Amino acid sequence: MQATVDIQAPSAASGSADQSQPRIKFQGDDPFYRDVKARVARYFEMTGRREHDCPQTYLKSAIIITWVATSYLLLLFAATAWWQAIPLAVSLGLAVAALGFNIQHDGGHRAYSRYPWINRIMASSLDLAGGSSYIWNHKHNTLHHTYSNIDEHDDDIAIGVLGRFSPEQKRMRFHRLQHFYMWMLYAMLLIKWQLFDDFRDLALGRIGQHKFARPKGRDLAIFVGGKLAFFTLAFAIPMWFHPFWLALGFYAIVSGFVGVVLSVVFQLAHVVEQAHFPTPDGETGRMPTSWAVHQVQTTVNFSRRNPLITWYLGGLNFQVEHHLFPKTCHIHYPRLSKIVEKACVRHGIHYNDHGSILAGIASHFRWLRKMGRPDTTASAA
Repeated sequence: MQATVDIQAPSAASGSADQSQPRIKFQGDDPFYRDVKARVARYFEMTGRREHDCPQTYLKSAIIITWVATSYLLLLFAATAWWQAIPLAVSLGLAVAALGFNIQHDGGHRAYSRYPWINRIMASSLDLAGGSSYIWNHKHNTLHHTYSNIDEHDDDIAIGVLGRFSPEQKRMRFHRLQHFYMWMLYAMLLIKWQLFDDFRDLALGRIGQHKFARPKGRDLAIFVGGKLAFFTLAFAIPMWFHPFWLALGFYAIVSGFVGVVLSVVFQLAHVVEQAHFPTPDGETGRMPTSWAVHQVQTTVNFSRRNPLITWYLGGLNFQVEHHLFPKTCHIHYPRLSKIVEKACVRHGIHYNDHGSILAGIASHFRWLRKMGRPDTTASAA
């Protein structure tokens, strides 16, 4: 009999899952993961490359931080006409998204540096952008990276009644139009996150059905300080120099643009036709595969051969590699993808990949349309 691994987002430090449901149990005997980990370790040993603290990452971070600051200051103090302000708002939105993809994401996964304090600083860039790095850690690192595409466990595919991403989610009549209206809702993602989601999660002490420990001490100080800094940068300073309606309007433009970019990038990795949406056994919570195979099956890469997209997205077009090695700096993902793909071939596991970002967007559109139809009740296989 194959061994199993109990995976439960809860711990003494992070809270506990709803005990009314069985624990998720992944198969534990995983020759694929042993093989790919050994080959990746050999890659670092033979090349002498650093797994963290990569010079390219520090240089990229300096470029992105300069991009954010320059766009913000020019929009705030230099733009005197709409044809100047709108391009600067778009530039600021692109820069903030790049900061999230590259700096915050690696820092939040402890992939930026071998020094915890550097990772903490980089992760806290999310707090300046209006999110909570503390809550993100529970929502993304713990839930999403453990329970990818498992309904009622992966918060990233749970958007409530407004949309249906998984075959296991209840279909509403208006979902038949979600492949059209969802793109407009994506523009609201960051605004909802900044102004509502973190405060709700903090008040409830829950993310979906999973409890988590509310922040205390330093974590609470970062949460409160980050929110105050964000509201100052996003509202107080702009309204000091410009009419409030103009400040609110450009806040909506920048945040809406960031929301669309963030949503599309992350949806292309999981909410597409090629991704699986497996379900645990209702009585035992047992999953049909090991954790690592589950990550490969529920995740899809795109635009692997486009260096510009790879640079801007912080390697998030290599989501398969990111899910298998989340604590490795994203600079290495293009090289690791060759190792992972060959390991998948050896072990008979399908490696999901879209050749371009447009192919991924088209697949996401078709999946949304499929999930809006009344005859889609079985999980993808």
